[in-house]
Order: sequence, then C-alpha cells, then structure tokens
Amino acid sequence: MWPFAMVITAAAVAQTGKAPSVVMAPVSPVAAPRTAQTVVNLNFRVPHGYHINSNTPKSEFLIPTALKMTVPTDIVLGKIDYPDGQDLSFPFSPDEKLNVYTGDFTIAVTVHPLRSVVPGKYVMHGVLRYQACDNAACYPPKTLPVNLEVKVVKEKAAPRRNPAQSPHVHS
Repeated sequence: MWPFAMVITAAAVAQTGKAPSVVMAPVSPVAAPRTAQTVVNLNFRVPHGYHINSNTPKSEFLIPTALKMTVPTDIVLGKIDYPDGQDLSFPFSPDEKLNVYTGDFTIAVTVHPLRSVVPGKYVMHGVLRYQACDNAACYPPKTLPVNLEVKVVKEKAAPRRNPAQSPHVHS
C-alpha cells in the first residue's frame, strides 16, 4: 500500500508544482566560550525519492545548496563546512553524474564569540537555499529558515603559575 500512496503523493506534487521541502532537526542551545571556536552541527533531511544539488554541483547551471547566516555583533561566523555530495546519475540524464545530497546530511558551522561579547543567549538566523528534484523534474528553488541559539559563556581562566622560587635556602 505504501508504494502506491507514495506514487500518488509524488504525482500530486508534480501536478501542483509544489516543491518538496527539506527539513532541519531541532538544535539544542550550544554553549560557546568567548575567544574559542565552537562547531555546531546542523542536521537536515531530504524527503525520500528526492535529491538536492550539493554545495558544489558539477555544472554552473545547477543551483548549489547554500547556507547564509546572520550573526549578532561580536560573534564571528567561521567556516561553513558542507558535506561531500554523492555522484549519482538519473533517468533524465543517464550519462551525466550529478553531485547531490539525499536523505540525511549535516552542515557544520563554526561560531567564534569575541572577548567583548557579554555572556548570555544569542540567536543566529539564516536560510538554507536549495533546489529539490526527483527522477523526472526539478522544482523551483526554496529557502528553509535556520535558527540557532548560542549561549556565550566566559572563557576558562588561564592556569596560574606560581612565581619561580629562589634556589637559595632561606632560614
């Protein structure tokens, strides 16, 4: 029964032109010490039967999956690390392999609160832009809101060293 229902759903999507939606797993608040780089993993899921272009598609005509974030003042957005895509071929172009994401994938984002940030909770907002396709068609590009809460905490105190002791014996 499920395969039949999935065919009907896919046909309904194709007829309405409504693009399938990528979803993001909830992200727990992340503790980020000031002056340190903290990596935050954002987990996404492409619906079964669909794919989206990777961040580095093989053709300039394909729309890459891209994450854009805005960050509060004095929090620096570091590297956005995209996973490698899979090289797959599809019935609409059997001789050409496309670099895509299917199923679950993770984008790692590095945040770096500066020393000037007052410890507390901050929200980072952004969007994931992607284009979903199935085996027959590609749909108009979509954006998915991405929100992330960062709890900036004081950096750990540097270890204190005792001053050097005099080599002389004091009585």
